[in-house]
Parts: sequence; structure tokens; C-alpha cells
Amino acid sequence: MSVAVGFVLTGVIWGSSFLFMKVALGGLSPAQVAWSRLVLGALALGLFVAIRREALPRRLAVWGHMTVLAVSFCVVPFLLFSWAQQHVTSGLASIYNATTPIMTAIMAALVFRVERLTPVQVGGIALGISGVVVIIAPWQGLDLSQSLVAQFAILGATACYGFSLAYMRRFASDTGMSPLMFSFLNIGIAAAIMVLLTPAIALTPVTLDPWIVLSVLLLGCLGTGVAYIWNQSTVRAWGPTRASTVTYITPLVGVVLGLLVLGEHLSWNEPVGALVVFLGILLAQNRVRFGRRSRAASAG
Repeated sequence: MSVAVGFVLTGVIWGSSFLFMKVALGGLSPAQVAWSRLVLGALALGLFVAIRREALPRRLAVWGHMTVLAVSFCVVPFLLFSWAQQHVTSGLASIYNATTPIMTAIMAALVFRVERLTPVQVGGIALGISGVVVIIAPWQGLDLSQSLVAQFAILGATACYGFSLAYMRRFASDTGMSPLMFSFLNIGIAAAIMVLLTPAIALTPVTLDPWIVLSVLLLGCLGTGVAYIWNQSTVRAWGPTRASTVTYITPLVGVVLGLLVLGEHLSWNEPVGALVVFLGILLAQNRVRFGRRSRAASAG
């Protein structure tokens, strides 16, 4: 499979994950949804590792970095997304997920200093933030309801993704592991952490039906298993910043599925704000180069 095909499939599966989470929350607690997707994802990836007979890394530093990523890339954002989707639509959650590239640019430049921001990129980040403001719609009144808190929780989750992608570039880009082993350690360590936390967060009653079971299986085995292998392959081939643009695809899939399957409603400010965010992403990732155009026009 080519990297581009895996990239698109990852976007489709991750876009569908917001629907799966919403359905699963009909019978499971937010912590149980996060617990289930990580454990199932680890089991799926572990099966692939066993089939390919790949050896675990021996360097202690690698295990340390992967533990950091397990917490920042999986445990914390998965819990935040699961909790938040009790209070917001799956379509809105998928739109907010598109802020990941902006968070990645901020973390790569300001926290890990592996990139330098140009004035155009700074403008793109500011534009992306203004798009988030449009989505929040402060003119409608900010009553600090669960919905508003949930929206900020999702932004906290995408900040975790941005931190993790920049961290990968800074500390985990030369581990020597295959995309499969990298994904297995990432999800596997996160699953182990969740299993240890089971008495505190996951021992509550559950209500299961075929749709909830199917959603959890797809969310875990595909969304938190196979898709992570494809994503790691994309990160290796294209770099973390370009790989994070998979969030261009996820809002389209998430919004459409929310409208068609769950009957969710979309306010006018949400797609408008999403378009502003996307433009900000293009600028933040240097995909709109005004300088080159002006020089070309001068030469012409």
C-alpha cells in the first residue's frame, strides 16, 4: 500500500472514530471508551507484531520516550475526547480535531524549537485561533456550560497531539523501530497504563447492544490499531507536520456521518469557523507562499 493511500484511509477511519465514540458512549462511560479502544488496539497491533516476529527495542531511552508519547498521544487526549463527546456533537469534535496541525506548529516552534516560525506562519496561527473563536461563537453568550468546557477539553486534546508530534520529531525520529513496532509500543504502553488505572476509572456498569459492541471493536482495532500503523508510515515518509494534515479529512468524514447517521445539526458558524481554521493551517504550514508569487509576478 502506498503512503498516500494509507494517509487517506487513516483520515477516513479517524473521521469515523467520532461516530464510533458517540455510539459507544450510549452504554459505556468516557473512561471505559478510552480503556476499550486502547486495549483492543494494543491486542490488534500485538497480533501483527507476533505474526511478523518483530523484536522489542532494548534501549531504555526508547522505552522512556515511548512512555511519554503513550501518555501525551493516547491516554490523556483519548480521555478528553471521550468525556467531551458527551456534551458536543461528533461533527463538532471532528472539526476541532482539525486544529492539530496548528498545535503542532506551535509546539514545534515554541516548546521544542525544532522549527522557526515565519511572520506568515504566525499570522496563520492567529487566523486559526480566530477560526476557533468563530466556532465557539462568543456573541451567543458564554455561560461556561458543559458544552463550552467540552470544547476547551477537545482543544486540550489537540494540544496533546501537537506536543506528541513535535516530541516525536525531537526525540523519537531515529529509534530504528518499524512503524508497526512504534505503534505497538505507543498503544501498548498506553493500554498498560489504562489497565493499571482500571479500579479507579473503569469499574462502572455497562450497557451493551450490537451497535455499541461493533463501534468499540471498530474504534479499537481499526481506529486505534491499524490506522496508527498507516499514520506512522506517513510520519516517516512525509514528516510530522505534513502527516498531521490528515485532520483535513477527518472533519469532512465526521460531520457527514454525524448528519447522516446520528441526525446531528450543524450551526452556520461551525463550517465557517472550520474554513477559517483550514486557511490558518495552510499559512501555518507554509503552504501559501506569497513571496514566491510576488517574485514570479515581478519576473513576468
